[in-house]
Amino acid sequence: MGIQLITVSASLLQGEGTDEAAQAVAHLCFARGLPIAGRQIIGEDEGEVEAALRLGLERGQLVIVLSGSGGSAGEPVRRALSRVLGLRLILNEKILQALQTHYARQERAMPRRAERLALVPQGAILLETAEGEPGLLLDTESVAVALLPLDPESAVTLAVNQLFPLLQERLASRLTTLVRTLKVVGPDIGEVEERLGDWLAGRADCTVLCLPQLGEVWVRITVRGSAGVAEAALDEVEAALSERLGQDCYGRDQEMLEAVVGRLLIDRGLTLAVAESCTGGLLGHRLTEVSGSSRYFERGIVTYSNEAKTALLGVSKAILTRHGAVSAQCASAMAKGIRAKAKTDLGLAVTGIAGPDGGSEEKPVGTVFLALATADDVKTERRRFRGNRSQNKWLSAQFALDLLRRHLL
Repeated sequence: MGIQLITVSASLLQGEGTDEAAQAVAHLCFARGLPIAGRQIIGEDEGEVEAALRLGLERGQLVIVLSGSGGSAGEPVRRALSRVLGLRLILNEKILQALQTHYARQERAMPRRAERLALVPQGAILLETAEGEPGLLLDTESVAVALLPLDPESAVTLAVNQLFPLLQERLASRLTTLVRTLKVVGPDIGEVEERLGDWLAGRADCTVLCLPQLGEVWVRITVRGSAGVAEAALDEVEAALSERLGQDCYGRDQEMLEAVVGRLLIDRGLTLAVAESCTGGLLGHRLTEVSGSSRYFERGIVTYSNEAKTALLGVSKAILTRHGAVSAQCASAMAKGIRAKAKTDLGLAVTGIAGPDGGSEEKPVGTVFLALATADDVKTERRRFRGNRSQNKWLSAQFALDLLRRHLL
């Protein structure tokens, strides 16, 4: 069953914004063995919407439409859908009540024209969450059409918690293709391929590919078969590959390295502070992008100049004079300094030369020193990256997080 995915957004056609909701929904479908067979981005003209719906329904059994919740986007979609499927528009009391509540909170009378936003095709199932925009599902004998909001968080929540469970019987009746991605940090793609060896040769019902990413290697497993058989086979292959990859495999699918580190810190009841130089705050940013990071992340300090390293972290002038700001000794002093200042269990530091200028024969551009301070010890690492400035900053933060992850393991 190929999915037809339609995004209704005039701004996207004009090159404004990003199609985050469609990307997130496509990933959810792909992970469930539902490939995206067709993709359309259209404006909010009702004729365009109707044409896109007819094309999608001709080509697939499941059409997912992402659009605004009302007004210029949501209204033409529902009207066009009702014509395409030959259904009347009826008033949905739940949506009407939600609209009335919305206007009442603003201490405004609801305009009569706003009632049209509560009109839905007859037989539509309302998809709701505690917070966020609602969606709709029309499930007929031959096709299913889902309307999801353009807000990525709402779209994902509705798809996972309501849309896919409601379509479970329809989806379970076909052969499936399941995909899982194992994420590896540390070894390069050549080493990962060497470890996996015979798995890369390919089998009738399973393929394994290694894909290079910035600072990572992704091992993508694709298994084909009936729903129950494919799920069991996927788990079996994942277990076998994970054993070969060992601790270099930090997670799978949508998991991010910073989120994995955060869970480990919570599990061990440890707190963290970071001191950064060449990354300019990127390390702290990635750590705090994780919801709930306040449970373990105490503070981050960007000490770009030598003076800041001395004043804020207590790095001695002797270290800076003798070894330089880009050195194992400086990184070690930064990690110990931030740990002492923040009174945390761990202190993580990074200092280096992001480029494109500032390198030397002894310390070329891309040279980075990482340090992790604990109550008993300080561990340092020297790395050499060969990307551009932005890539070197990302890689510096990436391997600082990995240094922390391996310590926590």
